[in-house]
Amino acid sequence: MIYIGADHHGFELKAKINEWLKGRGYVFEDLGAYKYDAWDDYTDYAIQVGEKVAESPEKNWGILICGSGVGMSIAANKVKGIRAGLGFAADQVYVARKDDNINVLVLAADSTDELLAMQILSKFFETEYVKSESYMRRVDKIARYEDRTAHAINKRS
Repeated sequence: MIYIGADHHGFELKAKINEWLKGRGYVFEDLGAYKYDAWDDYTDYAIQVGEKVAESPEKNWGILICGSGVGMSIAANKVKGIRAGLGFAADQVYVARKDDNINVLVLAADSTDELLAMQILSKFFETEYVKSESYMRRVDKIARYEDRTAHAINKRS
């Protein structure tokens, strides 16, 4: 399943991406924004998409869109199991999927036009994670750190 979310900066690009996804037969759920609201907060959408992807992080995908892409990336990466990456070029996203196994793609609406967004999305969906020893070791280190910090937080509570 693909989950998609955008704040007011990404609202228009999200609508175009939704049409692109429908046209290619992808199954997805739009988690908002459902209407343009200049005062909405990117964090709400990033965390909501992150939580849905984290329910099955090896099977689910996420797409987030905000102005710079940075805020969404930061917020989504706070959710355990999420590996969100800011995509700015198709070849860069290819490496992020292949090497780092990103499961949430973040787009910067302020600097990504519709054509570039579709090129980046195509690369995101068609690229397989290469389960080489070095890539798996690095991704596993992140997961272990998430487990360790979650455990430390629970002990303090």
